[in-house]
Amino acid sequence: MPRTYLPASPTREAARRRLRSLAGWELLNVPLQAWLWFQLVGLPLTAVNLAGFGALAALLVVGAAYWALKLRQLRRGEPRLPGRRHFATARAALPVLLAAVVAACAVAAVRAPGAQSYPGLAFGIFAALEYVNYFHVQLMHDNRADLRRLATVGFRRSHLARDLRATR
Repeated sequence: MPRTYLPASPTREAARRRLRSLAGWELLNVPLQAWLWFQLVGLPLTAVNLAGFGALAALLVVGAAYWALKLRQLRRGEPRLPGRRHFATARAALPVLLAAVVAACAVAAVRAPGAQSYPGLAFGIFAALEYVNYFHVQLMHDNRADLRRLATVGFRRSHLARDLRATR
């Protein structure tokens, strides 16, 4: 069978490892964070806390899907991101969902302040930040290259935003 992709180079292999790591950690973070906050810390399992956490978990799953599909694109040498239409739909639909969750959590935090509601509001806000991080501006800077670029150039468009823009 003829080879339809470029052979692996050290840089290409490093990119693949990075994408695998990002996809794996985003997905692993869902049960890990649930265990950490609801089991270890002992946050109450209220509707507000679960709604906020559910929104955050959904964004982490979107992130894991993006990095996994980006890895597939790189491996296969595909010109466009697989599943881009689904990500475009998510980019449009998620702000409505996130606004509803954050608003409901904020109302609950005013009506019943404390551990019954504050964590849910915090999770909802973090979910909104994850949305921005994936679909608009890269907020996460977890390696030296990202930090160097942030210090010299400032914030930049997120990888997914660039992928979606390239498919227009």
